[in-house]
Amino acid sequence: MSVIAARTATNVNYEALANETGVSAPTAKHWLSVLVSSGIVALIQPYSNNALKRVIKAPRMYFLDTGLCAYLAKWSSPDTLEAGAVGGEFFETWVVSEIYKSYLNTGQKPPLYFYRDSNKKEIDVIIYQDGTVTPVEIKKSSAPKNAVKNFSVLNPIEQESTEENVFSGAARLKVNVGTGAVVCMCADLIPADKKNWYVPAWLI
Repeated sequence: MSVIAARTATNVNYEALANETGVSAPTAKHWLSVLVSSGIVALIQPYSNNALKRVIKAPRMYFLDTGLCAYLAKWSSPDTLEAGAVGGEFFETWVVSEIYKSYLNTGQKPPLYFYRDSNKKEIDVIIYQDGTVTPVEIKKSSAPKNAVKNFSVLNPIEQESTEENVFSGAARLKVNVGTGAVVCMCADLIPADKKNWYVPAWLI
């Protein structure tokens, strides 16, 4: 559990987990599955679409209790953690866990994914629901710059859906890219551009 806590908000690597715990990769995978089944850790799967190429396949893992995560990772105080090298990962973990649990609390399966391709372009969270893909970036900053730059990687989704609908009439295949968000430490809702918003963390 301590090894997983230290790796929260990272892509799953069973070989690395095995090496750090002194067990085999299959055993590490089994142990992680127990934490997932127990509701301690969430695995977020990568978002895939025929229009998106070179998408990595490894899931990303998050502790759902940041207090327990900080304790296991041996961070002695909030100030030390906030100023530490993994402060951004813990902030991301908290945001993802709050979004994740908001769906669980209403009896829904969390429709959460993430995006990362072989060119290292990444979107922290993608909410895919009712035919709409909503990109969410998470930044531990009050004024993040260029935070929505990777949202453009989703443009081929709408383009392919439009082409399919023209030639096949399959409207049910259409996928829209919705209004994106950058969850950060800003004081209030601020437009990032014509389509996306900076969203203060306290709103989630």
